[in-house]
Amino acid sequence: MYEGKLVRLRAYRKDELELVKNYVNDPEVMHYTTPRIPYPYTLEDEEKWYADNSAVNETYNFAIETKETKEYLGGCGINKIDWKNSVVEVGIFIGNKEYWGKGYGTDAMRVLVKFIFEQMNINKVSLQVFSFNKRAQRSYEKVGFKVEGILRQELFKDGAYHDKICMGILKNEVKYN
Repeated sequence: MYEGKLVRLRAYRKDELELVKNYVNDPEVMHYTTPRIPYPYTLEDEEKWYADNSAVNETYNFAIETKETKEYLGGCGINKIDWKNSVVEVGIFIGNKEYWGKGYGTDAMRVLVKFIFEQMNINKVSLQVFSFNKRAQRSYEKVGFKVEGILRQELFKDGAYHDKICMGILKNEVKYN
């Protein structure tokens, strides 16, 4: 387990798969997540993901829970690793909307970035965020991510094209508080 000020990153537990499915199927949560996630998301989809995640592979996935109550909030992880160039791509979602805008996602991303730089010896962490997700952009900037580019109209969602913003942070740019 890896801890921040507000959250703890830990392994997923089988008994919370139904809750994960419910969070992912919430239309407002789904609005901000990658289009690669099937919708509607079934319990069978989640069980398959859990089984694949439990196997040895090139991704790291963590459940996010509050330190205070140990309540499951969402997940984060490393979606892609480029060992040769020492770059990883990450993602995060907070499924429990009661915790949106309260610093839990920012804290979880800080913990994830610290894990990546200190435990994996990676040089760069990158991510993509939808242009309409201003709250996430501010959160990533608080962690230290910088905008590196814009993929114009790369996403079609809700009847319109949107940009994807590419952000990154280098190991020597991190300031741990």
